[in-house]
Amino acid sequence: MVNVPKERKTFCKGKKCGKHTVHKITQYKAGKASNFAQGKRRYDSKQMGYGGQTKPVFHKKAKTTRKIVLRLECKKCKVKKQLVIKRTKHFELGEKKKEAGHQY
Repeated sequence: MVNVPKERKTFCKGKKCGKHTVHKITQYKAGKASNFAQGKRRYDSKQMGYGGQTKPVFHKKAKTTRKIVLRLECKKCKVKKQLVIKRTKHFELGEKKKEAGHQY
């Protein structure tokens, strides 16, 4: 399980900053796929009519984890950058650490 703080002080490449500043951390999530992208238009036109499935459908999934991508936003100049961390199944942002030992 990976636990990442919600803020981090790191280098900002923005024209205003150019130094270490505090960044807000969120987890990157891919946006909704567009229906008008060239690949999707080509795929849809190929699928039209008779003839069944025309492109291979992927079934042999091997990975059980995902590479986590963090999105860092500078609090001063709002410049955003992405940072890839290692593969993990469980990912948390700013959760409190569970204390070891007996709890009353």
